[in-house]
Amino acid sequence: MKFSMIYGTAWKKEQTESLVNLALEKGFVAIDTANQPKHYNEPAVGQSVGKWLQLGHSREKLFIQTKFTPVDGQDHRTPYNRNSSITEQVKQSIESSLQNLNVDYVDSYLLHGPYNHPRLGDEDWEVWSAIEQVYKNGQTKQIGISNVSHSQLAQLIERATVKPTVVQNRCFAQTGWDFHVRKLCAEHGIMYQGFSLLTANPFVMEFAEVSEMAKNYQATPAQIVFAFSRELGMMPLTGTTNPEHMSQDLKSSELTLTSSEVEFILKCALNL
Repeated sequence: MKFSMIYGTAWKKEQTESLVNLALEKGFVAIDTANQPKHYNEPAVGQSVGKWLQLGHSREKLFIQTKFTPVDGQDHRTPYNRNSSITEQVKQSIESSLQNLNVDYVDSYLLHGPYNHPRLGDEDWEVWSAIEQVYKNGQTKQIGISNVSHSQLAQLIERATVKPTVVQNRCFAQTGWDFHVRKLCAEHGIMYQGFSLLTANPFVMEFAEVSEMAKNYQATPAQIVFAFSRELGMMPLTGTTNPEHMSQDLKSSELTLTSSEVEFILKCALNL
């Protein structure tokens, strides 16, 4: 399945269904959510997916990604028995997600974040084993992890029976746009998904050079950042609620920056 951008649904609350409807209408075919009522409305995403499928669209043409969120990332609306083992929590969470989303499988299932820092611990190995079982059961096409460090990802790649094929991280210009994690992903054929590309790096769009690029390409600075991210091998996420920006964000896939332009944006945080 080919797509150039993922629509993120965090913090949309009661607007989730209408915004996902709009995103699908605008041409998004990849949706990211999580079974975490604190920050996501997964059932509302499912309502949109159901309507989209009823219009005659093929399930195989829609990439749906959700996450297992540990207890510490949940509020009182935990979508599983918090007193159960981690293994059982994952089982309950994926079953709940499939029901919420009105599907028989998801395309990608992520661990929302490790339990331990700076290295993985016993809980992480238990949860990953449970997520591997979700994959083996056919409930997801691929598995991965979010909010992960380079050392944690290296551990996971080395030890996991089923290797991660997706990493989703908040991406900061000050860290070379998550250089070390991206490099590890590239070496192991892992899809790197970058989120908060705009909100975590607003200063990038304020550079005169980026404004000039936008002018030359008849684009917006945001489109330049998204085009740049693809040049680095990222799959960008956008969570915009603006219909015009949805169209612009998708259209950014038509832009190809020069190597010097990519190099400038890659290193611009070092010039601050």
